Amino acid sequence: MNGIIHPCTHPEDKPAPKNEDEMMVAIFEYIDRLFNIVRPRRLLYMAIDGVAPRAKMNQQRSRRFRASKEGMEGAEEKQRIREEILAKGGFLPPEEVKERFDSNCITPGTEFMDNLAKCLRYYIADRLNNDPGWKNLTVILSDASAPGEGEHKIMDYIRRQRAQPNHDPNTHHCLCGADADLIMLGLATHEPNFTIIREEFKPNKPKPCGLCNQFGHEVKDCQGIPREKQGEHDQFADCPPGSEQEFIFIRLNVLREYLEKELTMASLPFTFDIERSIDDWVFMCFFVGNDFLPHLPSLEIREGAIDRLVGIYKNVVHKTGGYLTESGYVNLQRVQMIMLAVGEVEDSIFKKRKDDEENFKRRQKEKRKRMKRDQPSFIPGGQFSPQALGRGNRSSPQAISNPRQAAYEMRMQDKQNTTPSASPNTSFTSDGTPSPAGGIKRKAEDSDSEPEPEDNIRLWESGWKQRYYKNKFDVDVTDEKFRHKVVRSYVEGLCWVLRYYYQGCASWKWFYPFHYAPFASDFEGIADLPSDFEKDTKPFRPLEQLMGVFPAASGNFLPLTWRKLMTDPESSIIDFYPEDFAIDLNGKKFAWQGVALLPFVDERRLRAALEEVYPDLTPDENRRNSLGGDILFVGKHHSLCDFVLELYKSNTTEPMDIPPELCHGIQGKLTLTENAVLPDETVQSPVPLLRDLTQNSAICINFKDPQFQDDFVFKAVMLPGAKKPATVLKPGDWEKTNNNGRPWRPQLGFNRDRRPVHLDQSAFRTLG
Repeated sequence: MNGIIHPCTHPEDKPAPKNEDEMMVAIFEYIDRLFNIVRPRRLLYMAIDGVAPRAKMNQQRSRRFRASKEGMEGAEEKQRIREEILAKGGFLPPEEVKERFDSNCITPGTEFMDNLAKCLRYYIADRLNNDPGWKNLTVILSDASAPGEGEHKIMDYIRRQRAQPNHDPNTHHCLCGADADLIMLGLATHEPNFTIIREEFKPNKPKPCGLCNQFGHEVKDCQGIPREKQGEHDQFADCPPGSEQEFIFIRLNVLREYLEKELTMASLPFTFDIERSIDDWVFMCFFVGNDFLPHLPSLEIREGAIDRLVGIYKNVVHKTGGYLTESGYVNLQRVQMIMLAVGEVEDSIFKKRKDDEENFKRRQKEKRKRMKRDQPSFIPGGQFSPQALGRGNRSSPQAISNPRQAAYEMRMQDKQNTTPSASPNTSFTSDGTPSPAGGIKRKAEDSDSEPEPEDNIRLWESGWKQRYYKNKFDVDVTDEKFRHKVVRSYVEGLCWVLRYYYQGCASWKWFYPFHYAPFASDFEGIADLPSDFEKDTKPFRPLEQLMGVFPAASGNFLPLTWRKLMTDPESSIIDFYPEDFAIDLNGKKFAWQGVALLPFVDERRLRAALEEVYPDLTPDENRRNSLGGDILFVGKHHSLCDFVLELYKSNTTEPMDIPPELCHGIQGKLTLTENAVLPDETVQSPVPLLRDLTQNSAICINFKDPQFQDDFVFKAVMLPGAKKPATVLKPGDWEKTNNNGRPWRPQLGFNRDRRPVHLDQSAFRTLG
């Protein structure tokens, strides 16, 4: 659900909703569209991110601190550019007086998320009452009060239902989301019919300027040109170019076919099992990067790290004597053999990376030289001057684009007598400076050149390991004890992540306590490391998590006395909330790719500080700070409706088992809920734009998944009776090769090097 909430509350390609009510309506419409595409028949599970494990909170903290910093810097930059444009006589639409939406409020425990849960309960009741497509559907809502990441709550539900004796092994699953880890999670279920639906990614999608709301330039390039009328009466002014968001399906059964072709090995000293091989492949992908651990320095996904790992895996697996993993548990002795094999080629990987970078820079430099050589030395100025074609994204000279700005520059130059007055025939460059009469000359300097970020590590030179540990950890490479400590923490992380994907959260408290990863060549002596985790750990409460992930700038979402702990210089935890922080580019070019060097939150210190302010919470804040559970909804036509209604009439306090024959085989426990949606009662609309439900016929009740012993292991196998879908790959598809002899891969169009082109709806209308 968070992949729906974010684009509906702060979209990138259209004006944002004006208030919270419009946001809720946008979320409803988005769910409706997805529902109409997928058409679920048995169950709709709506899962919102709740309080996350501590390992995930560190990433959330980094993201929210960055978002707050970038938001404030962006607002200051926009205000500066606005003032400059207006001072130069440019045109900008009047600035709307509205409060900036802080996307950090999309975090468990805030009033926004509490209101969203109420709105979704209303939405579900409305659709069960009025939409025939929802008639016999079971709906489960897991809002932000239920702990766990949304996708992992859904995976936990699937695992527990699969473990029931009467589960249908041919159930079709469709998961919505754009995160790449959904593919890994889907593969980890070993369900034969698993599909992911996600928004189609379109590169270079146009975004409106944040100042003038026009397309074709960014804020930093805005020049305040008056907007042209959109339509005869400007009726299309608020309609951004482009079509409705399109979706694609990722069918994991097809991916499984490719993996089977890729991972099948002959003459193994043990029996080949594609399910175990897929689990090993999922595990190896964790080395390339995930939400809980930094990737190993030598493994970059853009450099073909996954293919490299698969190649090493095929070469080494004959020596390991078996698979790397089993149902979410890692064989560290076999993993050590894989990692040391990667470590043997680390030096060559770093050198090749440097060579590739230098070759890319050389090609770019040559390309710029060709562009300069082809550019005319003179471009006539004026509104009706001819324009060169095909140079939209190049660094070519531009004729005057803002007459008001040019006139302003002329007046200021004449007034200050700093330069000779410009004649009427003088033309100006795009930044308003005068050029020789009659046109614009090319600049001699290379305008595309940018300073390279300083790299103190220089992994391509000898001594790279010494420099890495000294710069990143401030220790000497000879400190074997510290290096082993880092490796041990990383190995713990690998075991924790795999367990998280296959068995559920092994520990709510564990996290990786470093900003950087060790080298693959450091993974010596890991075979005997323990991989057990502290049992019976509990998640943070929602407001506690807010204190752990929010910067001080987002403190308005917290109670007043809690907020003061973020800003008071005398606060015992003031060091958790730095006003500014360093970003280590770590060999990358852009800040968003770097590592945010934030201090890790000490849980004991945080809890000790919060003990003093807990008494200040109001009853409503205490309610929002409590952990909740899932709610099950059905309509009057559902076979489970009468059973649930009888539970309310009997006012039972005992959890009751769901009769699976009444609910499409779904099993679990039901308990009565406060403020329930009940038949013949009015459901108040929390959104003023929408009407109350006066003839409600839906009903809801608390739902809990089937429970198992702590030592129970969910088997990572395809269930007996499961029928694999018909194969998609045709005979010979895998054997096809391209001109370079590489294995065949699916491609769009007839040329693998051609970028896909998308037409929006207006283009189709024009073609029609």
